[in-house]
Amino acid sequence: MSRTPAPPPTRKDHPAPKPAAGATPRSGDAAPRAVQTVAVSSDDGDLRLDRWFRQRFPGLTHGRLEKLLRTGQVRVDGKRAKAAQRLEPGQTVRIPPLDEAAAQAPVPRAPMPLKAEKAEGLAAELKRAILLIDDDVIVLNKPAGLATQGGGKVKAHVDGLLDHLQFDAKERPRLIHRLDQETSGVLLIGRTAKATRRLSEAFRERATRKEYWAVTAGVPHPHQGRIDLALARSPNNVGRVVEDGDEEGQRAVTDYSVVEVAARHAAFVALWPVTGRTHQLRLHMAALDTPILGDGKYGAGKAAIAGAELPRQLHLHARRLVLPHPARGTIDVTAPLPPHMVTTFRYFDFDPKAKPEGPED
Repeated sequence: MSRTPAPPPTRKDHPAPKPAAGATPRSGDAAPRAVQTVAVSSDDGDLRLDRWFRQRFPGLTHGRLEKLLRTGQVRVDGKRAKAAQRLEPGQTVRIPPLDEAAAQAPVPRAPMPLKAEKAEGLAAELKRAILLIDDDVIVLNKPAGLATQGGGKVKAHVDGLLDHLQFDAKERPRLIHRLDQETSGVLLIGRTAKATRRLSEAFRERATRKEYWAVTAGVPHPHQGRIDLALARSPNNVGRVVEDGDEEGQRAVTDYSVVEVAARHAAFVALWPVTGRTHQLRLHMAALDTPILGDGKYGAGKAAIAGAELPRQLHLHARRLVLPHPARGTIDVTAPLPPHMVTTFRYFDFDPKAKPEGPED
């Protein structure tokens, strides 16, 4: 583990450049009319081949892709491949000519199976949580406890409520990224297909600056640094730290700074994820033996403070997001703390108006 302070790669606050000719095709791009050979980027390493295609050509059905694979029209490094094959950075993928339908956006999800009264109540809550809205984007302060997308037994989620946030737009809004169900804070939504493509590209190219606030059980040492620990995910969506060289691991990097401490019991910590792995911040704080308060999944009994009467919720909040606006200028949005973290900040006398200085400040 490396904890030595070091700045992350420079990120510029300007609209992401348009891809050059021959660049990796992205969702919504025109389908190729001729054979293309595309290199796998570092961000797409360890991605399944079928998911790689799904991101770029959402209208390409799985059955059609399987046929292209069976007939050898899709190849990886010149060799026949299978849908479940894991890609590696630097490999090349042969893409055969595709029809226009392959590049069409997928059909929006159906509304969630909730009673009308509950759906209306959640929709009203989301409308009150809007931090920014214009012709291209909506930025929400997602409530803690509300899932971003459905799955398993989850019925209530932001994705299922997006019809209520369409307002006067011609298109149904689309999620740009996700937050854990228990995590509150800044959530970005695209209002048009064009805006969604550009915003998604900014995330892929790491042209974003994300700042999270957390309260940890215990005080991280050193007080400022970089955590560079690879992570892997189990089928049940539980993450774990793995050793360098583990074939299942993906590099995960987080910069952090302790803003305030309450003796040795707790700390107000600001975090700036350089990569975006599932549960990355929770796993990295737990790896320092200072789990995020209320994180029973990765902190177990250590994620509580003996004798302190505090809310039993995850104390992790997506505080600020800065990235290029899809049409002009820059989006720079800050989300107020959720009620349970306000309570905890008052208990420890932490400053909710603090302005932590990160690696790029």
